[in-house]
Order: sequence, then C-alpha cells, then structure tokens
Amino acid sequence: MVVVLLAAMEITSRFVPDYIMPSPVIVWNAARELFFSDPYHVVVTLVRLAISVMIAMVAGVLIGLAMGMFPSVRPYLKAIVVIDTGIPALSWMLIAVFWFKNPESRIFFILLVILLPFYALNVYEGVRALPKELVDMIESFRPSRWQVLRYLILPHIVAYIFLTTKSVIGYAIRMVIFAELVASAVGIGARMNLAQSTFRIDQVLAWTSFLVILNLLLQAFVNGLEKISLKWRAEATVR
Repeated sequence: MVVVLLAAMEITSRFVPDYIMPSPVIVWNAARELFFSDPYHVVVTLVRLAISVMIAMVAGVLIGLAMGMFPSVRPYLKAIVVIDTGIPALSWMLIAVFWFKNPESRIFFILLVILLPFYALNVYEGVRALPKELVDMIESFRPSRWQVLRYLILPHIVAYIFLTTKSVIGYAIRMVIFAELVASAVGIGARMNLAQSTFRIDQVLAWTSFLVILNLLLQAFVNGLEKISLKWRAEATVR
C-alpha cells in the first residue's frame, strides 16, 4: 500500500506543479530538513501528548470507577460526562483561548476535556460488565471495598483501559495538532500552520507522514504493554 501511494505521488507530481503535489523525493528532503532543524517542536508535541493522555486516563478511570461503585453520585457524574461528549472540540478550543493565557494550559485543558469521557464511560461499562456470579462469590467472603476494588474490579478493567487507549491514540494526536494550530506557536501543529501559510506543501506532507508513523509506533507500544500486563489472561479462540 505504501509503495502504491508513493508511486501515485511520483506519477502525479510529473503532471502538476510542486506546490500541489511534490514528488516523494522532495517530501523526503523536507522531512530531513524539518527533523534536523525542528526537533524541539517534535519533543514539545510528544510531551504534551504523553502528559495529557496520562492525566486524562487517571482522571477518567477514577470517574468511571466512581460511577460504577457509588450509585449515589452516578447520575450526576454520568450527566457531566455525557454533556462533555456532546460539546464539539472546536468549542472547547475557543473556550480555552478565552479562559487561559498560557498556551500549555490551553492545550492541556483541551485534550483533558476531550479524552477524559472516553476513559470514564469505558471504565464504567467495564464495571457494569462484571459477571454477577463472580461478584456474588467475592461478596460471600465479606471483603472490604478496597479488597473488592483491588482483587476484582481493577484486574477486570485493565483490558478496558488498554482498549480505550488504543482507540484514542490517533484521535489524541489529531487533537493535539489541532490545539497547537489554534492555541500555540510551538509544536508540530504550529509548524504545520507555518508551512501552510508559506505554501510549503512538502513540509505539510512530511509532518503528516511523521504523524502517521508516530501513530503506528504508539499503537505498537500500547499493544506490547497490553500483552505484558494481560499475559495471565488466556485468550479465547473462536472457530
């Protein structure tokens, strides 16, 4: 597929100007130029992405557990999370621009409110999916709430946390780039905005290729962590 795409780019570049479709060689040269001249922007974006995803994960898991374990607060938390999911990402970005002066605060806020509901709702569904027979067996030993959380709920929701992370990685990358384009002068999104304003489509394609590769690497990393963390769980085979 990659070979076909590169061949299509090369053929198209022979019939249209470079500012519409550059050849793969031009894009490769632009990528080398960017990665040697702008490594700081790459690092900034990666740090923003890692911190935002980790904090959204922790906060979302805690809210999801509270929704699943405390019926008294469940309707209120669920209402807040569902309302959050209905607010467009662009609205959050514009709100962040008004509320925060610091670009880092803006980007962190945007990613947090966008990613947190995914973890909260999926963890909540994981708690609800606990087998009733298993819950009844654990309850027969009269465990404390902490023991139920540690020995029953947490091992069960680990798979849901990994599933959510794999689902939101690509979305998180797109959102951090969009947030940087709107709310920051530093980062890959800001550099892509500069490339667009200077009509450097070769740089836009170079950054885009880097983000695709980054997504694949992060997916592979999370898959590896999942296999290590869940190696105790036997995989079912369906014929």
